[in-house]
Amino acid sequence: MKITLSPIIAGAMNWGVWSKNLTTTEMAALMHSCLEYGITTFDHADIYGGYTTEAEFGAAFKHSGIAREQTQLISKCGIQHVTGNRNNRVKHYDYSKEYIIKSTEGSLKNLHTDYLDVLLLHRPSPLMEPDEIAEAAEQLKADGKIKAFGVSNFTNSQTELIRSRTEVFCNQIEFSATAYQPMLDGSLDYMHLNNIRALAWSPIGCVYKTDTEQTRRLKELLMELVVKYEVTADVVLLAWILRHPAKIIPVTGSANPERLKNQMRAPDVQLELEDWFAIWTESMGEKVP
Repeated sequence: MKITLSPIIAGAMNWGVWSKNLTTTEMAALMHSCLEYGITTFDHADIYGGYTTEAEFGAAFKHSGIAREQTQLISKCGIQHVTGNRNNRVKHYDYSKEYIIKSTEGSLKNLHTDYLDVLLLHRPSPLMEPDEIAEAAEQLKADGKIKAFGVSNFTNSQTELIRSRTEVFCNQIEFSATAYQPMLDGSLDYMHLNNIRALAWSPIGCVYKTDTEQTRRLKELLMELVVKYEVTADVVLLAWILRHPAKIIPVTGSANPERLKNQMRAPDVQLELEDWFAIWTESMGEKVP
C-alpha cells in the first residue's frame, strides 16, 4: 500500500505537557494551520507527555472537525517509562506481540481513529524477537489498524533483522547538520538502497540550542545564507536535509504556527552544491576528505 506523507511532518511531542501544554482549542487551531500550510502528517509516540499527549491531541482532533482522510498519523510504541500511570520498576522496552498490539489499540483510542498510517518501534531492544514483532505487525495490518510498519532509531543490522520477517516502511532517526553521522555510517545509503523512507527527528539540530565552536561556525555561515536565499536559518537547515538523495522527511518539533508556515518554504529552496558542502564543512570544522 502506497503511503504519502507531507514534505515536512509535524512532531506533536512538544504540543502537550512536556512543553507548550496547548489547550484543546489551541491544538485544534494548530492542526487547521498545519493543513492550510500543507503539513498533513502528525508524528506521535505513546510516551509523549508521560502517556498523555496522544489523548489530548485526539480530543483536539475530534474537536477540529478535520476529516481523518485529510491527515496521516504516525505513532510509536515499545518504551516503558517509570511513571505514575505505569506499574514499572525500571525504564525498559517491551516488544512482545501482546504489548505491541495493546499499545497500538491504546493509541487508536487516544487519537480517536480506527487506524494509524504508520506504527513505529520507538527504540531497538536487545531482547526483541523478530518473529513475534512480525506477527504483531501483520495482524495489525490484517485487522486494518495500521497501514504501514516501521522503526525508529534502529541501526542497519537491527532494521535488517526486522525486515527479514516483515516489511519496514521507514526508520525515524536523528539527522541534521549537527548530527550528520547517518550519512557517513551507511544508514542513509542502506535506507536508500532498500526503499526504506528516512524520517529525521530534531532536524534543526543543536545550532541554536548550544554554544560551541561548531554551532558558532554554523551560525556565522547561516547569516550569509539567509541573505543569499532570503529565508530564515531554520529553513536553510531543513533545505540542507531535503537536498540529500535519500529523500529524507524532517519531523519538525515546532508548535508555533507562523514558524511552521515559514518552514514549509524549505522544499522550494534548492541549495547550491557548494553551499550544501559549506554547511557540512562548518559543522565538521574541517574540509571534506
